[in-house]
Amino acid sequence: MTARFPVARPRRLRRTRAMRRLVAETRLDPASLILPMFVKEGIAEPQPIPSMPRVVQHTLDTLRAAAQEAVEAGVGGLMLFGVPARKDGRGSAADDPDGIVQQALRKLSADLGDATVLMADLCLDEYTDHGHCGVLTPSGEVDNDRTLERYASIAVAQAEAGAQVVAPSGMMDGQVAAIRSALDEAGHRETAILAYSAKYASAYYGPFRDAAECAPQFGDRSAYQQDPPNAAESLREVMLDVDEGADMVMVKPAGPYLDIVRRVRDAVDVPVAAYQVSGEYAMIEAAAAQGWLDRDRIVMESLIGIRRAGADLILTYYATPEFLRSLRSRD
Repeated sequence: MTARFPVARPRRLRRTRAMRRLVAETRLDPASLILPMFVKEGIAEPQPIPSMPRVVQHTLDTLRAAAQEAVEAGVGGLMLFGVPARKDGRGSAADDPDGIVQQALRKLSADLGDATVLMADLCLDEYTDHGHCGVLTPSGEVDNDRTLERYASIAVAQAEAGAQVVAPSGMMDGQVAAIRSALDEAGHRETAILAYSAKYASAYYGPFRDAAECAPQFGDRSAYQQDPPNAAESLREVMLDVDEGADMVMVKPAGPYLDIVRRVRDAVDVPVAAYQVSGEYAMIEAAAAQGWLDRDRIVMESLIGIRRAGADLILTYYATPEFLRSLRSRD
């Protein structure tokens, strides 16, 4: 008689929600999520962003209230983007001690202390009248080295206002080294750098440019952001930033570049962030509004996918108090 042996049945571990939760290989924790927030100078009430439903440009007061609520819900960090009242060719408001982001950092630092991690995007596109990420040459090209001088000054201004992390997103060569040197010389050795190391020249940024009012007035950013077909290039960029002193590195966008997230996670020994950008958010919202997909399920699935690819941290517009509380209720 032929002996019968037990047969492995993976489906046994999928039968109930509690069982699936018990054996889940990938978990989503509110503390690993970072909420991008926009604060605009000179407005009396929050301004909705049509291309990003439920996302607004905050006043200083509404920013403080929204930040407090997100922190109480368990968010890991807040990333600030500023929209100044006046812009010029060198982005003067970016390092002005009374600039909108510096004002916001001081208030949030006083309100929140060490209850969350305060981060500030460090770039010039929100502050320049031409919409590019740096200072321009007379011929209209971005001047890499003059831009580094601006980034260094902005980093110090943000650190002095209370930023615990500065996040250079301009993809200038040598930006991390210039910022690290400036921070150290100014006595801010404990201020960390989250480098946008693999930031692609993506079409997914459109709604963000509405929110930050930073669309380029001419040309595009392909000459300094990465070319979407290239993968090996991302590792060169990441390793340069790590060598220059980056404490964390980022891949942006997230969803279309999960292969890059995995490559970076396997290559470095610092935390890896991925940014689920405005276009990813807008597509989910638009499809959900049409009833074409289940919004709550697709949000969770998209974020789990980013975590599964290797991201330790995720910047996402879904890191709202409502979503964070729903995550905690799943435990």
